[in-house]
Amino acid sequence: MPGKAYVTLVTNADFARGAEALLRSLAVSGTDAACVVMHTGGVADETLAPLASLGARLVEVALLPTSAAFDAAHAKRELHGVAPFTKGTKPDFHTPLDNFAKLRLWQLDYDKVVFLDADTLVLRNIDRLFEYPEFCAAPNVYEGLEDFHRMNSGVFTARPHPATFDAMLARLDRPGAFWRRTDQTFLQEYFPEWHGLPVTMNMLQYAWFNLPRLWNWDAIHVLHFQYEKPWADPHPKRDRLAPLIDLWHDFADGRTPDLSSLPGPCASG
Repeated sequence: MPGKAYVTLVTNADFARGAEALLRSLAVSGTDAACVVMHTGGVADETLAPLASLGARLVEVALLPTSAAFDAAHAKRELHGVAPFTKGTKPDFHTPLDNFAKLRLWQLDYDKVVFLDADTLVLRNIDRLFEYPEFCAAPNVYEGLEDFHRMNSGVFTARPHPATFDAMLARLDRPGAFWRRTDQTFLQEYFPEWHGLPVTMNMLQYAWFNLPRLWNWDAIHVLHFQYEKPWADPHPKRDRLAPLIDLWHDFADGRTPDLSSLPGPCASG
């Protein structure tokens, strides 16, 4: 699939672990598209080696050249103090400012890109997303209907172009700029008429227990582990998310799970 790539971002060893499971799931999906791992300079070579061995192209990217005022406003302590997460718990390795490096994908040398957060799994082939326009994303649905007005930036389609990146950077770091949910809030403002993907293209794990009637294993293409990560040990919500956590470990350990045998949400306790 020339000119097309799945792209993820790795900013630390934890997300490298997630990216490894993601790459294995993409391989099982049968895609012929390139897989690209953008990584920031602080990730060790030995941490990245398993990703290269799975066929990923590794592309080192720098954090964005944002101002000191911007960096201070989006530092973890400051950002979470102003806009705390109240629905779940972000892991200790979560560094909000790093999220903006995701915008570097608009500098890549591909015509069409599907971005996937490193804490996602692809359960079914999604190559058709390459033919979707820029910018497509699914709503941030995991609690109720009110979630539909916000997009989630864990899965989206893009058309890389240097001019788009430059325009983004100019808008991102304006005086007094504050992006409550970092790249997600920024991308929703930058693409105000974003095209909506079905929630099945970015099914958030909390829908498992908050919106069980929305859950349909036969339709889910991408599973997204927002908030707590499936490799956490101990996992604070294992009693509520065990089937999803076990599914992630199957991919991480190189096993191909039988999706038809997965239990429904009512069986999760």
